[in-house]
Amino acid sequence: MKKTKNIFVAATGQNVGKTTTCLGLYDKLIKTGLNSGFIKPVGQRYLRVGDIKIDEDSYLIQRIYNTKCPLKHMNPIAVPLGFTQEYIDNERHENLLKQIFESYEVVQNDRDFVLIEGTGHAGVGSVFDISNALVAKSLQSKVIIVTDGGIGKAIDSLILNKCLFDSLNVELLGVIVNKVFVEKYDKIRYFVEKSLDNKGIKLLGVIPFQDQLKNPNLEQIREVLNGTYITGKNYSRNPVENIIVGAMSVSNILKHIKRQTLVITPGDREDLILAALSWNLSETSTVNQVSGIVVTGNVKPGKVVSRVLKKSKIPVIFTKYDTFSTASIVHDLKVKIKVTDSEKIKLSQHLFDKHVDFDYILENC
Repeated sequence: MKKTKNIFVAATGQNVGKTTTCLGLYDKLIKTGLNSGFIKPVGQRYLRVGDIKIDEDSYLIQRIYNTKCPLKHMNPIAVPLGFTQEYIDNERHENLLKQIFESYEVVQNDRDFVLIEGTGHAGVGSVFDISNALVAKSLQSKVIIVTDGGIGKAIDSLILNKCLFDSLNVELLGVIVNKVFVEKYDKIRYFVEKSLDNKGIKLLGVIPFQDQLKNPNLEQIREVLNGTYITGKNYSRNPVENIIVGAMSVSNILKHIKRQTLVITPGDREDLILAALSWNLSETSTVNQVSGIVVTGNVKPGKVVSRVLKKSKIPVIFTKYDTFSTASIVHDLKVKIKVTDSEKIKLSQHLFDKHVDFDYILENC
């Protein structure tokens, strides 16, 4: 069914950098003058747009680039809770691969190129008979695998995933190693490239780790905590780089405020709340300040403190979770790039442009 040039971007697991890679690759395709389409056949993290469920990455690409393609075809299969059990339990299995074919035909219509984004590792989707490897084979696409920064673990994971693609005769175009710490960049690039050369695998690029891409903002924290703003909603895009849990004295907490700090504290610790406010008023640096405060335990600050906070520029989020649960939830938060994250989007595009061999991809896909 292949009519248009395409490439399938896979990964060795979740949260290794497929989204940032696809953002950079799609941006290069557009800037090269190619009329390009995008599809994520199977999506596990989705949002609702009108009456349809759509994967977050498909929605991101559609909103940024105005792809002129119906969202339902950019992500034909969104996997809600219970989907797997229902599929296994149903004796007449729905032909999911047929749905992917039909959407792909719409996406590739009159296009010069189609970017296909996978989900998780090569085997994801096998339980309902549409693994990443099978979808890549069915769409007659070569594959790029994105793996985490490192040497041993990165290459081991890569070879394990490659085996499944090999079993279905899907050609590996090359590998992108992502999230490599800057201080280890040259060493990792040297050894990974040497190892892959010995295995006959092309290294397409090595992308350095960037704190900015992993850090959440206040709005993303509010969402995961199901919280509400007491004040400062206009500053909800404040980035968060460091976290302090308010279980210490005022003098100690002030010592720990660094770049773009989030303070998590019980709502009745008004001394810590006022200390954070006073720090922002006294600190001359616009970076080494409190980005926001989360008050926990289903307790709001008193009226006097709340009135003072409303005159400040510090966003304050109220949550019903206790302090320990709040800190755990924020710590475990996996940050996805949103449409409003313009700086992260630009950074993703820049990193791909600088560190990945786009010409090789275009010439050999």
